[in-house]
This record gives sequence, C-alpha cells and structure tokens, in this order.
Amino acid sequence: MNVGRLCVKIAGRDAGKKCVIVEVLEGSFVTIDGETRRRKCNIRHLEPLKEEIKVGKGSHEEVVKAFKDLGIEIKEKKSKPKTEKPKKQRKIKVKAAAEPKAVKKTEKKDTAKAAEKKSEAKKETPKAAEKKEEKPAAEKNEVKAEKKAEAKKPAAKAAKK
Repeated sequence: MNVGRLCVKIAGRDAGKKCVIVEVLEGSFVTIDGETRRRKCNIRHLEPLKEEIKVGKGSHEEVVKAFKDLGIEIKEKKSKPKTEKPKKQRKIKVKAAAEPKAVKKTEKKDTAKAAEKKSEAKKETPKAAEKKEEKPAAEKNEVKAEKKAEAKKPAAKAAKK
C-alpha cells in the first residue's frame, strides 16, 4: 500500500465507498480521503484497486479534483450554521404562608410515632437478652467439650482400621 492508491473501504460505516491513501502511518495504518471521511484507517479494512492517483497530503479539495478526473463524484456535506443555544430562565418560586405550617404539624406527628416505636423496640431487647442468658457459661462449656469428644471418636476409629 502506497500513497495515491485507490481503494474500497470494506469495514465500518463507510464500507463500500471509494477512497485514496493520502498518508502511510506507523504499523498497518494509513490516512484515507475521498467518498469517505478523511481519517486514520487500518489497511485490513481496505481493498486496493489497480488505479493510482497523484495526490499528496494536501487538502480535501485536491482529492475531490482527482476523483472528478476519474469520473467519480463526491457528494459534499453542507454544514449547518452554528447558532447560539437559548438561555434558560429560572422559574421564580412563590411561597404560600399557610402550607409550610401544615407540613410542620404532620412532621411532628410522624416524629412522635417514630419515637414510640423506638421505645417499644428498647423494651423488647432486654427480654431477648434474658432468653440468651438462661444457660450459664459452665453448661455451655460442657456442651462444647462433649461435641469435641464426639468428633474425635470417629477419627480414632478410622485410624484403627
């Protein structure tokens, strides 16, 4: 692949369009221009044709003239004129004097209900603690020792066999 080689793009959104290699970059990349956008492209995405055009790194207009000489027309995209975005105006909030007072009363009711629920939860927690502490620590240690002894017995029987 060398500068001026006419190609057909076989991958991407420009697939099937003709282009010309304008510049050879490092590795397997080249810069193309023509019916496609002027951009960097992998040579694996190009199918070279037999024709070559004398084109340098020049502007897009030079490439368009070269394509017209070959009988290939390139459609020019018309760019839209840039316009300023309309500025957003802030909305002015109107405060009503009666509404915030009503909201505060309901908030007080909600907080009172939440406080009652918390106090009920605190009352329940000591009962749960009493149930857990029913077994003395000495009994718990005895149960653990028995479980360990039972776990050792099957291991000892397997070792004897």
